Amino acid sequence: MQQEAGAGVETLEVWIDQDLCTGDGICAQYAPEVFELDIDGLAYVKSAQDELLQAKGATVPVPLPLLTDVVDSARECPGECIHVRRVSDRVEVYGPDAE
Repeated sequence: MQQEAGAGVETLEVWIDQDLCTGDGICAQYAPEVFELDIDGLAYVKSAQDELLQAKGATVPVPLPLLTDVVDSARECPGECIHVRRVSDRVEVYGPDAE
């Protein structure tokens, strides 16, 4: 069962599976502080310093003020490639593998 956005204060992280990314850019529209499309047409997460992280499985913490935008990105992503999980136990709470 998925928890509601903003419920609880657990630290969350987000990553994108580029193998499934369709390059629609919905994530970058919802949360441009967290997601960006690269020249290859795929979405990647960005560090707090605005650095595009292109390593496979790269994660970034979800800033609490942007939690709703990141969750909406995961829910609306046509490629179902955005994964949001708890840092404490790495369980996915939003995205295609959410419990």
